Amino acid sequence: MSEHNVTLVTRDGAELPFPCAQTDNVLGAAEAAGYFLPAMCHEGTCGLCHARVTEGKYTMGPHNSAALRTDVPGEVLLCCCTPDENLRVALPYDQAQVLRYKVPVRQAVIESITPAWENAVALTLRLQPDPELGTAVEFSPGQYMELTIPGTEIRRAYSLANLPNWEGRLDFLIRLQANGAFSTWLREQAKVGDTITVRGPSGSFILDEASVRPRCFVGGGCGLAPILSMLRHLGEFQDAQPTQLIFGANRETELVPPADVEAVTAALPQLGVTLAVTTPEGEWQGFQGTAPAALEAYLAKAEEPIDIYACGPQKMLEAVEALVQKRGRGDRVIAERL
Repeated sequence: MSEHNVTLVTRDGAELPFPCAQTDNVLGAAEAAGYFLPAMCHEGTCGLCHARVTEGKYTMGPHNSAALRTDVPGEVLLCCCTPDENLRVALPYDQAQVLRYKVPVRQAVIESITPAWENAVALTLRLQPDPELGTAVEFSPGQYMELTIPGTEIRRAYSLANLPNWEGRLDFLIRLQANGAFSTWLREQAKVGDTITVRGPSGSFILDEASVRPRCFVGGGCGLAPILSMLRHLGEFQDAQPTQLIFGANRETELVPPADVEAVTAALPQLGVTLAVTTPEGEWQGFQGTAPAALEAYLAKAEEPIDIYACGPQKMLEAVEALVQKRGRGDRVIAERL
């Protein structure tokens, strides 16, 4: 079997070499070598494992990710990329975000499934005791877990909305997609007491707590989940930096529940909140327009560069990135696509 050498180069210059058979994908070979990269679906859908081949020839297998930028030379999804010769690959994150241990796989029981807002549910799981890990759940606010539909190999990644805890509680906000495999299971089969396999935590969408800049969180849809986790973390530690939350929805019925907003503002008195509705159906008194439009209005009044944490649909993230580039004031975007 033909084997090639692959060298991953992180954003901060670290080199991570490993062998990769011509029949293996780069992501799988990296994991076999002990490098666990940010990735969700492992099947060419989520786009989280995107990177850029800077040297060497490769073959890209089938995928359906809208996140893959075909206008960038060498842009690949590592889970679909197989080497035809030795490769050098530039990763879009620092070495600290490459794990050196296998991501834990545990069992959890469904405690509740309740409506969150229109076409979205709040799912709560409870981890079962593990001989090594006990019952505690440890993660960085903003990270996600991969959930597997019982009896299948189908798994989907969802961000945690709560905080690390000793009780093993996992809270998720999940948008019910039409014809989505996991959404269909949640609608038609899932019930309290069911056991589900949980893999995680994973993900690099986390707070830069060393930064002293004001923070602005921009969410759309269930991109609210990791943002809520981050805001709850800041509230728990009584963070005093200026903080703004912008949450966008198409209609009022898709907005974040008022109780969640009240809870985070009670813990973070300095938190400003802007709820944006694109096409209001009633007498809407808040911001009318998209979340990126609300961000533009907020940044127009900002006197210093902002750290912008954005999570939501790809179109929203592209609009946020374009706005920041146009503004040219040194704002920084940390983003996660749903």
